[in-house]
Formats: sequence, C-alpha cells, structure tokens
Amino acid sequence: MIQLTNLTLRRGHKVLFEGANLSIHPGQKAGLTGANGTGKSSLFALLMDHLQADQGACSVPKGWHIAHVKQETPALDQSALDYVLDGDVAFRQLQQKITQATAQEQHEQLGELYAEMERIGGYAAHAKACRLLHGLGFAPGEEGQSVKSFSGGWRMRLNLAQALMSRSDLLLLDEPTNHLDLEAVVWLQDWLKRYEGTLLLISHDRDFLDGVVQHILHIEQQQLTLYSGNYSAFEKIRTERLALQQAMFEKQQKQIDHMQSYVDRFRYKASKAKQAQSRLKALERMDTIAAAQVENPFHFAFYPCQNLKHQIVELEGADIGYGDHLVFKNLNFSVTAGARIGLLGRNGAGKSTLIKAMSGDKALQRGELKTAKDLHIGYFAQHQLEQLDPEATAIEHVLQLDPEATEQVVKNFLGGFGFQGEKADTPVEPFSGGEKARLALALIVYQRPDLLLLDEPTNHLDLNMRDAIAFALQDYEGAVILVSHDKHMLNAVIDEMVYIDQGQIHPFDGDLDGYQSFIKAQIKQAEAAANNVVPINKKQNHKANKAAKNRLQKLEKLIDQLTQKLTDVTARLGESDIYEPENQHELKRCMEESQQLQSELDDYEAEWLELSELMDK
Repeated sequence: MIQLTNLTLRRGHKVLFEGANLSIHPGQKAGLTGANGTGKSSLFALLMDHLQADQGACSVPKGWHIAHVKQETPALDQSALDYVLDGDVAFRQLQQKITQATAQEQHEQLGELYAEMERIGGYAAHAKACRLLHGLGFAPGEEGQSVKSFSGGWRMRLNLAQALMSRSDLLLLDEPTNHLDLEAVVWLQDWLKRYEGTLLLISHDRDFLDGVVQHILHIEQQQLTLYSGNYSAFEKIRTERLALQQAMFEKQQKQIDHMQSYVDRFRYKASKAKQAQSRLKALERMDTIAAAQVENPFHFAFYPCQNLKHQIVELEGADIGYGDHLVFKNLNFSVTAGARIGLLGRNGAGKSTLIKAMSGDKALQRGELKTAKDLHIGYFAQHQLEQLDPEATAIEHVLQLDPEATEQVVKNFLGGFGFQGEKADTPVEPFSGGEKARLALALIVYQRPDLLLLDEPTNHLDLNMRDAIAFALQDYEGAVILVSHDKHMLNAVIDEMVYIDQGQIHPFDGDLDGYQSFIKAQIKQAEAAANNVVPINKKQNHKANKAAKNRLQKLEKLIDQLTQKLTDVTARLGESDIYEPENQHELKRCMEESQQLQSELDDYEAEWLELSELMDK
C-alpha cells in the first residue's frame, strides 16, 4: 500500500502540507481535492519520485508500475494506434523479443515467447488500444493517422489513452476530463470503475468524482485528510465539521474576551493580581481554534441585460462547414430571450461550430444569420485565452473595454474573480490556465451580454469558481447556450437540451441521466459493431423478438428492484448520524453499495434502451 508517515512537503519556502499520516490500500480509488496551489500536483510528483519529502517518508510498494498522463506530445510520424500501444511496455518488449527470435530462427524460444504473449493477453492489445481510442472520441480509421496530424487537445487524449493502456498498479490522473466531451467523460468514468489498480484522481468535476471514487483525499490548511465516501459524502462531512468548528471558534472567542477583560481590569490590582496572572497564562496556553474558512473567494454577478427582445438569434437555411466538409446543411435554429440550452452530441458533431456561427465568428457558406438589433453577445471558448495580451495586466484589460472606468471600480470588480492586490497589476503572461480563464470570463461579464455562448467554460477552473459561475448564472436574465462536459454545471444552468447528430439539431426530452444511458447504449452498439456481431436475419426475427420481449420484462423488474434498493441506501446516506465517527464502517459500506447499485442500474438501463430501440427498428 501507499504509506505517508509524518510527511512534510514544501515548494520553495511555502509549506504545502506537514505531518501527514495516511495509508491508501491496493485497489482503492481516491479523489485528490483542494484549492489550486495547495499541492495536489506536487503530491503526484512525490509519488513518482520526481520530488523528495522535506521531512518524513512516502513509500510506494517496490515493483509497482505507475502510469500517468504526459503533459506534452511530440509531433511524431508514428500512428495513433502505435503510440497508444507503447503504453503497454510488457507487450512491446515481447514484440521486440519475438522479432529478434524470428530473425535468428530460434524456434524453441519463439514457442516460449508466443506462450508468454498468450498469457499476458497480448494478442488482444490492438483491439484494446482501438477501444480506448474510440471510447475517447477518435473516429474509426483515425487510429492509423500520425500523431502529428492531431491538434493539441487530441494529442492530450492520445496521452490519456496511452496511460490507460499501461499495465499499471497505480494510475495518477490530473484533470483527465479537461479535453473531453460529455460522451467521452461517460465512457472514461465507466472504464475507471472497472480499473483494478489503485487510482488517485485530481478533478474539479463533482459528478465524475462521484461516479469513480470511494475516498476523498483533501488538502486544506497544510493538512492531508482522507475521507471515506465519494465527493458528495465528503462535502456533507466537511460542511458539518466546518459548522462545528465555527461554533467552537465563536465559543472560544467569548471565553478569551471574558478572560482578557478580567486581566485588563485586575492585573495591576494587588488583591487580584495573582488571579489575573493565572488567567493571563491560561490565555497564552489556549490553542486558538481557526475560524471556519467556508466562504467562496469568488463572488460576482451579471449586470442587467441591455437587449431582451423575444427572438435574439436565428439561423435560417444555413450551411456551415469547412471547405468541402459540411457540418450543417440547411439548418434552421433560433434562440429566444431567456433561453437556457445545453448542446449535446459526440465530439465532432458540430457543437463548437454551431456556437461559432451564432457568434458571427464563423461565416456561413449559405443561408442567413439574423440577430436582434444592438444585441450584445458574450462568447467564451478556449482559444480566446490565447488572445489575451500577455504584457497587459488584468486591470489594463478591463480599461481597454471601458477607458472611462476608475481604477478602484475596476479593482473592486476584478476582486470578485480572484484578482486582488498585486495579482490585478501583474501581466497576464505567467498566469495559469485557470487564471486566464477567470480573466476571460470577467471580461465577458463586464460587457453586459444579452446572450452567452459558453464552449467548455469550466476547463482549468476549480470547484469554487465553477460554483461561482453557476450561482451567477442563476440570476442572469439573458439567454445561455452551453457546451460542457461537467454534468453539475449543466444541471445547474440549463432548462432544455438539444442533441446534434449528422448535421441536424434534435430536441432531447430526457434529463442528463437519461442522456448518459443513451450514450452508454451507443457505446455498446459501437463496440458490438467493432467486434463483428452478426445482426439478426429475417428467419430469426420471430424467435429473437420473443427472446427480446422476455429480456425487456426481466430488465424492467431488475431496474425496479435496483431503484428501490438505491432509494433505501440514498435515504440512509441522507441521515446525519451516519456521518458520526462511530458509523464510519456503515458509511463506507453504504457508499460502496450505492456506487455498485448505480453502476448496475446504469448498465441495465443502457441495455434496456438499446434493446427497445432494436425492437422499434
């Protein structure tokens, strides 16, 4: 197991955490959480032996293979498939030995090598690599393209696929969903559930953490604390602990004030001096309880909209694409004032292309884009972070939009986005991705948009900033079009969903859980097709239909039973006493049972949906 013993880790003169003691057992899956800069990535570096502890010890079992996602990918001529296969070191080493033995005609050794290849499942390596690529959004046929032909975001997916391909004992994933769409996130969540090794996962996506981990390792106030349960359970435990801490702090402050008042009154009075000195010493010995730090450092609101006409954007008979490739043909789509629409669909379906077209950033090949007069559009996409002036400060960026604004007003505004003191006067160039994203969002909010077009706005943002955006959007009176892989953000913001497929936009009447089941059914169909599953022929129709109906009935009973069990477990998790220290074992059992039930329920619902669609056809 992974063991931390009295561990202290610093970055420069800053203490990240100290005196940490904890154990992570083989096969455990833990989410690593904490504010930016608290030491999450440094802990990963420590586990990979890239950093050394300042005090104490960090031990990882000898012989464990650690897999992590590379942050850079060279522009290689190597195919995507071969690049992913490189993640399986044992397979590659055997391949090389077989090649050498074949060249030297060492037939006896070849037999042994072929047997070893069979033992490690090496003959299925290509199929596994293809499943990883397709699950992460690569289209069939793209596995043969060179690594250098893909953009930066897609190369990060290749790095992720290579890490998943590894025969690892410990898998370290740092924000693996940042470059994924919702469909790939759903696939990855299911893959990680089945991963048999030990997993440490840094993520700011609540739903993703809830779907994968059974423990939360939280860094706060230079302390590492391991909690049982998923992220939702952790939030509840931490909220109750902070409330108790705040109450204890307030009680202690009253005691301190009372004792200090006594000392101030009587320390120089001869008859009371001894008692006063006694209280003074007690004050010096008293351990000060820190006030609970529960406030979100980010707080902002959207200004009132300037243009709230009924119909604000309309695409009429639009052809949208790139060169000869049409993404949308003869598209009709309109957005009304106050609409809150989530765009769904696999990567490459056209979500970003549609948003670019509505913003006017992408010219139509045919048709017309109509917008309300004097419409103010706020458009956020990742490429806009690169358009920030690296030499300008956050204050200067706002003053470029509004030269008449006073510097104090601008400072007050930027403070809500985390740019306080010197940070507001610092040039943008050394900013992290999260800081640049916050500044880009601040510039959009400042311009009072009537329509917000948000393309993956939560990438690189921590949980506090995501919460701040969601809260601000609750009171925003304009229209919102949102593309996001963050289910929590989608649930908090949107009122309706549309699904983009084959160049057309279709309403999606279900909720996000229904869409997740829909995605899983599509993944199963794609995997079945990849495995050359033979479809039912006409002669088999009657027999197959009867079997399918029986299976549907059985699935419905199973779904009802699992739903009831999940309801009972969820109700137990909603009772406050389960979070008491003496009930930790029951909490752990309930969390594991809840995750198992939800996983089984998702699988049965996906099978039911897939079977129902086949019956309809």
